[in-house]
Amino acid sequence: MKGAMSRNLYLLAASLLLFSLVSCAMSLIPNSLQPGLPVNGSVCKTIGLFFLVASLLSALAGILTAMFEQVERRNQERMRRELNEDLARLGRNKARK
Repeated sequence: MKGAMSRNLYLLAASLLLFSLVSCAMSLIPNSLQPGLPVNGSVCKTIGLFFLVASLLSALAGILTAMFEQVERRNQERMRRELNEDLARLGRNKARK
């Protein structure tokens, strides 16, 4: 299952972005609709900002993970191809002798 790590990081980024949007939306609701809630709008905005930054960092980590997985996969394919070419060349050289 290749790409599972980057996919998990993308899902984490999406869920953190959703929490960020919900927190910012809560800051727009007036306090009269939230009786007994001890937070005010600035706390919700701050929490939303932290969730947004965490979401962006998680998305960046997912992108970098996907890029490194692709480099690793291409490197393995190149090594496999070179090994097959060397074996074929060795077989031709033995047949000539």
